[in-house]
Amino acid sequence: MKEVYVLGHRNPDTDSICSAIAYAELKNQEGDGNRYIAARAGQINPETAYVLRRFGMGQPRYVSNIGTRVRDMEIRHIEGVSKDISLKKAWKKMTDIGAVTLPIVDASNVLEGVITINDIALSYMEKQNSDILSKSHTSYANILETLEAEMIVGDPGARFDKGSVLISVANPDVMEDYICEGDMVITGNRYDSQLSALESGAGCIIVCLGAPVSRTIRKIAQERGCHIIVTPLDSYMVAHQINQSIPVRAFMTTEGLKTFLPSDYTDDIKETMQSLRIRDFPVISKSGHYIGMISRRNLLGIRRRSVILVDHNERSQAVDNIENAEILEIIDHHRIGTLETMEPVYFRNEPVGCTATIVYEMYQEKGVAISPAIAGLLCSAILSDTLIFRSPTCTIVDRHAAQELARMAGIDCQNYGIEMFTAGSNLKDKTPEEILYQDYKKFEFGDTEFGVGQISSMSTEELARIQKQLLPYMEKHCREHGMSMMFFMLTNIIEEETTLLCFGDGASELVSEAFGQRPQEDSVLLKGVVSRKKQLIPAFIEAINKE
Repeated sequence: MKEVYVLGHRNPDTDSICSAIAYAELKNQEGDGNRYIAARAGQINPETAYVLRRFGMGQPRYVSNIGTRVRDMEIRHIEGVSKDISLKKAWKKMTDIGAVTLPIVDASNVLEGVITINDIALSYMEKQNSDILSKSHTSYANILETLEAEMIVGDPGARFDKGSVLISVANPDVMEDYICEGDMVITGNRYDSQLSALESGAGCIIVCLGAPVSRTIRKIAQERGCHIIVTPLDSYMVAHQINQSIPVRAFMTTEGLKTFLPSDYTDDIKETMQSLRIRDFPVISKSGHYIGMISRRNLLGIRRRSVILVDHNERSQAVDNIENAEILEIIDHHRIGTLETMEPVYFRNEPVGCTATIVYEMYQEKGVAISPAIAGLLCSAILSDTLIFRSPTCTIVDRHAAQELARMAGIDCQNYGIEMFTAGSNLKDKTPEEILYQDYKKFEFGDTEFGVGQISSMSTEELARIQKQLLPYMEKHCREHGMSMMFFMLTNIIEEETTLLCFGDGASELVSEAFGQRPQEDSVLLKGVVSRKKQLIPAFIEAINKE
């Protein structure tokens, strides 16, 4: 089942949030095999928070970036192994499953390191001292497994941790000068060689070709704490393979290990993967537990995240990395913007006052019943976007939809609308930054780029207080974000007017050209202007085109 996010713009208003929830519900009821998840690209404003509480709905999932993550890649689930397994066993496991890297984990599945085929090859090619087995604290279990051997004296659970590995090919008298206490001696079925090794203090004797070991030798070995191993291999094969019993911890990589989390964005890890001469990278949880392996090849077949956009079709307003997502549908009521898609998509755009109106129509067209809670959300969105039918964007279709939805939700449009706006306009505890971004959008027209924020209130005093707070912060915003112009609409719902704040090079000139009024002290009162979409932006576009 594919997950599809239904997502509004990055500074969501009530329409963006409520339409996302309602449309995700509609798509899930259709049951096309996908799972639709209502999401948001920004923080919920007070008005929307009130609406969600009023109708018993939780906030949609927060998605700040729709780009692909490591968890969207094909993660290969190679089983982790203990650092105590032999090089031979690690090599066999890698060849059996066609892997070049094995993850090394502890008993709790926490990643400790990795071992690669190159690491094992280097262990053979590099010159090793004869005491490498003991320095690696090689277990006798590994030695027995590697040499297909049997221990006839000693503890198979012990480790060889003292001495060197020697081959007894010389006369016993000569060997006595070379064998030190604790050494491992590879020998044949010669009694005198075995006895000489014991008398010299050998810690282990490996008898080749499956030769029998006398009871006398066994007894002496037991008394002196010497292990005796019998293998069917000849001395050449034993000498050749003995180092394969070394545990992988002696050669595995632990320092500077590059790992990724499932939540890491692929855009962030691409450069790292391409710059390092490593084929496989472990994926771990935040607690360090091993999950699987990824390689550069997995980046090629990555599954893009799927999304349906509501209440916007401008790239500058969309969630980060939208260009890397698979856009399935767009449901909107704004002008056709700058967003481009790789393939044809279902695009429904109507000249109505609210996206929620379109979503209501789609419920009706598909014959899907609307629950009281969903009806309440859709009605709230229409009342919010149309300023309780006062906005010039409001159409007969919006009014009819809102009235029908209000009947389903058991609310009165006028009374509930005032209640909703009152709850949402309590901005006294908000910082200038929070107010600025509560409903803020960026616009691009040719070479001209600017931002426009808006808040609506029924209190003239509250709007006047906010005006004093915002002007200094607008200058800070433009400087930090490298924008040349910025505007903010302080809309009085009752008076049906907007005080427009403006800042930046050419901002006052643009307002003068668009509305025939020159801003005084960076603000201008626009009577009858309450809609950003239908009144402010079209006037700006016309003025820019004249230039």
